[in-house]
Amino acid sequence: MTTPVDHDAYIAAAPGTFRPSLTRLRTILSRVLPEADEIVAYDMPGFSIGGSVVASYAAFSRQCGLYLLPEAVAEHADEIAASGLRSTRTGITFTPSRPIPDDLVERLVRSSRDAAAA
Repeated sequence: MTTPVDHDAYIAAAPGTFRPSLTRLRTILSRVLPEADEIVAYDMPGFSIGGSVVASYAAFSRQCGLYLLPEAVAEHADEIAASGLRSTRTGITFTPSRPIPDDLVERLVRSSRDAAAA
Protein backbone atom coordinates (compact mmCIF):
# COMPACT_ATOMS: atom_id res chain seq x y z
CA MET A 1 0.00 0.00 0.00
CA THR A 2 1.07 3.59 -0.53
CA THR A 3 1.24 5.93 2.43
CA PRO A 4 -2.36 6.65 3.40
CA VAL A 5 -3.55 10.21 3.92
CA ASP A 6 -6.27 9.30 6.44
CA HIS A 7 -8.21 6.41 7.96
CA ASP A 8 -10.71 6.25 5.10
CA ALA A 9 -7.94 5.97 2.50
CA TYR A 10 -6.13 3.29 4.52
CA ILE A 11 -9.25 1.14 4.89
CA ALA A 12 -10.17 1.60 1.22
CA ALA A 13 -6.69 0.43 0.14
CA ALA A 14 -6.67 -2.62 2.47
CA PRO A 15 -7.52 -6.09 1.14
CA GLY A 16 -11.29 -6.42 0.87
CA THR A 17 -11.53 -9.25 3.38
CA PHE A 18 -9.98 -7.02 6.06
CA ARG A 19 -12.03 -3.87 5.51
CA PRO A 20 -14.94 -4.86 7.80
CA SER A 21 -12.50 -5.69 10.62
CA LEU A 22 -10.64 -2.41 10.20
CA THR A 23 -13.89 -0.45 10.08
CA ARG A 24 -15.07 -2.20 13.26
CA LEU A 25 -11.81 -1.33 15.04
CA ARG A 26 -11.99 2.29 13.93
CA THR A 27 -15.56 2.54 15.22
CA ILE A 28 -14.66 1.06 18.61
CA LEU A 29 -11.54 3.19 18.97
CA SER A 30 -13.46 6.35 18.04
CA ARG A 31 -16.13 5.56 20.63
CA VAL A 32 -13.70 4.72 23.44
CA LEU A 33 -11.35 7.62 22.62
CA PRO A 34 -13.66 10.53 21.74
CA GLU A 35 -11.00 13.02 22.86
CA ALA A 36 -8.35 11.58 20.52
CA ASP A 37 -7.22 12.89 17.17
CA GLU A 38 -7.30 10.54 14.20
CA ILE A 39 -3.79 10.41 12.77
CA VAL A 40 -1.65 8.40 10.38
CA ALA A 41 1.74 7.50 11.87
CA TYR A 42 4.22 4.84 10.79
CA ASP A 43 1.97 4.27 7.75
CA MET A 44 -0.88 3.12 10.03
CA PRO A 45 -4.09 4.83 11.09
CA GLY A 46 -4.13 5.62 14.76
CA PHE A 47 -5.49 7.71 17.59
CA SER A 48 -3.37 10.26 19.43
CA ILE A 49 -3.94 12.07 22.72
CA GLY A 50 -1.59 14.87 23.68
CA GLY A 51 0.94 13.80 21.07
CA SER A 52 1.05 10.16 22.24
CA VAL A 53 -0.21 7.43 19.90
CA VAL A 54 -2.61 5.51 22.15
CA ALA A 55 -3.89 2.98 19.61
CA SER A 56 -3.39 2.13 15.96
CA TYR A 57 -4.34 -0.64 13.58
CA ALA A 58 -3.05 -2.19 10.39
CA ALA A 59 -3.74 -4.77 7.71
CA PHE A 60 -1.08 -7.08 6.33
CA SER A 61 -1.20 -9.80 3.71
CA ARG A 62 -2.62 -12.49 6.01
CA GLN A 63 -3.73 -10.76 9.19
CA CYS A 64 -4.56 -7.51 10.92
CA GLY A 65 -3.04 -5.95 14.01
CA LEU A 66 -4.11 -3.71 16.86
CA TYR A 67 -1.22 -1.75 18.41
CA LEU A 68 -1.23 -0.21 21.87
CA LEU A 69 1.13 0.92 24.58
CA PRO A 70 3.04 -2.02 26.13
CA GLU A 71 1.35 -1.61 29.51
CA ALA A 72 -2.06 -2.33 27.99
CA VAL A 73 -0.92 -5.54 26.28
CA ALA A 74 0.82 -6.74 29.46
CA GLU A 75 -2.21 -5.96 31.63
CA HIS A 76 -4.51 -8.07 29.44
CA ALA A 77 -2.05 -10.80 28.38
CA ASP A 78 -4.12 -13.59 29.97
CA GLU A 79 -7.32 -12.47 28.23
CA ILE A 80 -5.50 -12.16 24.91
CA ALA A 81 -4.14 -15.68 25.23
CA ALA A 82 -7.51 -17.04 26.39
CA SER A 83 -9.05 -15.58 23.22
CA GLY A 84 -6.62 -17.63 21.14
CA LEU A 85 -4.82 -14.56 19.84
CA ARG A 86 -1.11 -13.91 19.50
CA SER A 87 0.53 -10.83 20.88
CA THR A 88 3.84 -9.05 20.92
CA ARG A 89 4.96 -6.42 23.39
CA THR A 90 2.79 -3.78 21.70
CA GLY A 91 0.37 -5.57 19.40
CA ILE A 92 -2.24 -8.24 18.93
CA THR A 93 -2.70 -9.96 15.58
CA PHE A 94 -6.00 -11.37 14.38
CA THR A 95 -7.92 -12.45 11.31
CA PRO A 96 -11.53 -11.80 10.27
CA SER A 97 -12.34 -15.40 11.24
CA ARG A 98 -10.79 -14.93 14.70
CA PRO A 99 -11.26 -11.25 15.64
CA ILE A 100 -10.40 -9.61 18.93
CA PRO A 101 -13.63 -9.54 20.99
CA ASP A 102 -15.09 -6.04 21.08
CA ASP A 103 -15.14 -5.88 24.88
CA LEU A 104 -11.45 -6.84 24.99
CA VAL A 105 -10.63 -4.13 22.44
CA GLU A 106 -12.40 -1.61 24.67
CA ARG A 107 -10.48 -2.70 27.79
CA LEU A 108 -7.16 -2.69 25.92
CA VAL A 109 -7.75 0.80 24.55
CA ARG A 110 -8.79 2.18 27.95
CA SER A 111 -5.65 0.69 29.49
CA SER A 112 -3.51 2.20 26.74
CA ARG A 113 -5.14 5.62 27.28
CA ASP A 114 -4.51 5.35 31.04
CA ALA A 115 -0.87 4.37 30.46
CA ALA A 116 -0.40 7.39 28.19
CA ALA A 117 -1.83 9.68 30.86
CA ALA A 118 0.43 8.30 33.61
